[in-house]
Amino acid sequence: MIVCKFGGSSVADAKQIQKVKSIVDADPQREIVIVSAPGKRTRDDEKVTDMLYACNALVQQGQSCRELFKKVAVRYTNILAELGMDAKPFVAILEEVRQMIDAGHGAEYAASRGEYLAARMVSTYFGWTFLDTDPLIVIKDDGTVHEETYNNLKKVLKKGTKYIVPGFYGCDSEGKVKTFSRGGSDITGAILARAAEAQTYENWTDVSGVFSVDPRLVEQAKVIKTMTYREVRELAGVGAGVFHEEAIAPVIASKIPINVKNTNAPLDAGTMIVTSREIDGHPLAGVSAKAGYSRLSLRKLMLFKKSGIRHALLTMLHIFGVRPSFSLFGVDSIVWFFETTQASESVLNAMCQRIKSEFALDSIAIDHGHAVVGIVGAGVMGEPGLIAKSTTALAHDSITLNFFNYGSSDTSILLGVSADQAQAAVKSLYNALFA
Repeated sequence: MIVCKFGGSSVADAKQIQKVKSIVDADPQREIVIVSAPGKRTRDDEKVTDMLYACNALVQQGQSCRELFKKVAVRYTNILAELGMDAKPFVAILEEVRQMIDAGHGAEYAASRGEYLAARMVSTYFGWTFLDTDPLIVIKDDGTVHEETYNNLKKVLKKGTKYIVPGFYGCDSEGKVKTFSRGGSDITGAILARAAEAQTYENWTDVSGVFSVDPRLVEQAKVIKTMTYREVRELAGVGAGVFHEEAIAPVIASKIPINVKNTNAPLDAGTMIVTSREIDGHPLAGVSAKAGYSRLSLRKLMLFKKSGIRHALLTMLHIFGVRPSFSLFGVDSIVWFFETTQASESVLNAMCQRIKSEFALDSIAIDHGHAVVGIVGAGVMGEPGLIAKSTTALAHDSITLNFFNYGSSDTSILLGVSADQAQAAVKSLYNALFA
């Protein structure tokens, strides 16, 4: 049995949904289909999810979302009409959703309705059973999946029944609608794959797999034929956006392979994501970069002589909403990189003052505009000359290296550069290591 997830571009309009049906009909083993909310039809188009967030924002300002929601409703009724379906029964469903948003059910409820409506629509078009993820998928406060989710799904999934399932959301422990982070339909698909004990989880998108580098940066970028779960997580962690990094967790224990494929080119092999792979002269999988980081640097003589100092400092950071993504340690110093959006400048100033005072630091400073570049591959630790090639390439292209992290992972090397040099660094490293 195969579980399939189709992204926003795959259900953006009637023609795309017809492609989805052709793909699903081509293999009778495709029995569970997860859908995202309709995405952009053109570069200047709006995603349904973004319109729904805007609807909730109006409600939070004390206004009705009635007029804006009409755009959402038209998007769905137009698709239904183009599919040759009667849109009238769907009008009541749309109106119920609008009323619930106007009643103040919140941002997560509003955002989740894009997938909900898409699944209702596609299930009717396919003639399959609609299966809502609320209340079956239980999402914990930290955004991870509660184990009871799998028991919930196993109780309702019936052999021989074909299901259309909305992605992106479930409920919290109190039964209130809760969403995953953006792109979370990938996670929903992985959850269903594990619960249904699928042979394969197919993730259908608008590109023919995971690329070794962003094809918008490097024209000759190649699709990675096979990569490991760990390689995907680490590549996604530094900005590669084809597959959600958290979607690996549900399937990894069951060793369910993931096939990333292209709705617009269904015969392309795509990328297979598996437990392990043979290196066979291909130690590296890809290179990517993620900008938007700030650097927190602190120093104190004999800093680590005090027991538990790292934990105490991190606890203080968490109080101010700062959760570092990357860490570096010196003899008397710590450097943390965190996402700049986590805290305002005023909050960061207050945090620095308090930390310096409470821990009697010699110095503490924050600066912005950083990026982290990752060289990812199962054979990264055993590739001779990799460090030399990497640093030489960056130096040749006048790219300043702010930090170099080798050895903390056996699947990736991390390099710090300024955000304005991130794309140049990716190109430089790709040309040196992959071309």
